[in-house]
Amino acid sequence: MTGGLGVWLYAVTSRRDGAPEPSELTGVAGEPLRTVVSGDLTAVVGSVPLDVFGEEPLRAHFEDLDWLEATARAHDAVVSAVVRRAAAVPLRLATVFHDDNRVRELLDQRQADFDAALTLVSGRTEWGVRAYGDRAALTAAVAEAADDGSAATPGGAYLARRRAQLSARETVERDAAQRAEEIHTRLVRHAAAGRCQPLTDPVVSGRRDWMVLNGTYLVDDDRVDDFRATVATLGAEFPGIRLELTGPWPPYSFAGVERGPT
Repeated sequence: MTGGLGVWLYAVTSRRDGAPEPSELTGVAGEPLRTVVSGDLTAVVGSVPLDVFGEEPLRAHFEDLDWLEATARAHDAVVSAVVRRAAAVPLRLATVFHDDNRVRELLDQRQADFDAALTLVSGRTEWGVRAYGDRAALTAAVAEAADDGSAATPGGAYLARRRAQLSARETVERDAAQRAEEIHTRLVRHAAAGRCQPLTDPVVSGRRDWMVLNGTYLVDDDRVDDFRATVATLGAEFPGIRLELTGPWPPYSFAGVERGPT
């Protein structure tokens, strides 16, 4: 698609939850927003110039990190505003269709998927929990746990500690992964759903921290305090692991509906 206008899709809501008022918002191209309706589903969309937001121009723009960040922020601002008003399924960045009829076709073809996703995210928001490991502190914690203090002499105790420390250094990657898995398992018990996302490359994040868990969790809005408390408890329970809670976010990780044909 090049030249003319395309239709950028931001989110899908249910008409049963009340129609959003997107005219108050502007989108990634500064365009006024509107809705496309099919049955009980309402799509929040905007008309964007295809010489900027068409497939080929987007491929080039995605190499420009400043442009990409600004566009992603504009997209997320719209999605966040819609989610604050009603349960909504957010669409990922750069979901562009040829015209409104193509959007209606998507709503018709994927109605069951959208309905299921809307049921899942209703009354819930997404939270992120990242776990970062401190190699030195984690090695010390694992070594201390392995040293049972049973050596009969001071010399024997010293050698036992040294063996535990050397073993901990060799297995620190595995031990960190085990702790991350346990943290994720316990967080999922306090959420409606949870997913382990790929660990962020330090080159992309700009951080040198050793990330061992990148989890996203769909949490009932009336259980957020409980989830926060669980994160704090786990952070204190695992020496050498630092937890970072972010959110609330639109439920991108749990939308469950990918873009259809344009």
